Amino acid sequence: MIELAVFDMAGTTIDEHGAVYDALRHAVESTGVRVHPVDLQTWMGTDKREAIAALVRIGGGTPDAELVERQYEAFRAYLREIYAKQPPEPIAHADKALEELRARGIKVALTTGFSADVALPLLDSLGWSTEEGGNLDAVVTSDEVPRGRPAPYMIQRAMEKTGVVDVRKVLVAGDTVVDMEAGFNAGAAVVVGVLTGQLTREQLELHPHSYVLDGVADLPGIAETRADG
Repeated sequence: MIELAVFDMAGTTIDEHGAVYDALRHAVESTGVRVHPVDLQTWMGTDKREAIAALVRIGGGTPDAELVERQYEAFRAYLREIYAKQPPEPIAHADKALEELRARGIKVALTTGFSADVALPLLDSLGWSTEEGGNLDAVVTSDEVPRGRPAPYMIQRAMEKTGVVDVRKVLVAGDTVVDMEAGFNAGAAVVVGVLTGQLTREQLELHPHSYVLDGVADLPGIAETRADG
């Protein structure tokens, strides 16, 4: 049976009303380059410094280390501004789904393309934590690993933190293509795309997946799937 469910944050378990999408576009386009929506979506879910560098380069700019760091700070500032105006909230029924999974003995971890300085205050604002009495078993941020998605390292780190040793007993879910790619790169038993982000069912189904679901509320039933099923 599944022992660990690993979820993306923004767009999968947390509704931040498209703020990350807007903040990333703002951070890149304020350098003077244009961002095509397809390229922006491709880099959603990845480490945000990597995303900024890639999108500036695609737009014809030169993303040296100083520029990337400056624009990452612009990304953070813009995101804080949007969050202050429209605070993030759990995706519909996501908190109940996490609670149900844990009640069944399935550990729950969140992974994110955010660094800890962005991710942890966001979780605090929702009252989500790994502390005693909290609703999470682990949180893995992009600055904890050598590379973000689609590399498998955040999933592997979540396994380390929760003591799960068999990747065939891991479920991975996210709203972007790189979320699913990371799941397959890690060798997860079940890899799920959810429709609460920017992509349609048709767009997600173009890529390898176990399931494409309306949202994380549907995941407790999928978690009953046997790893060899």
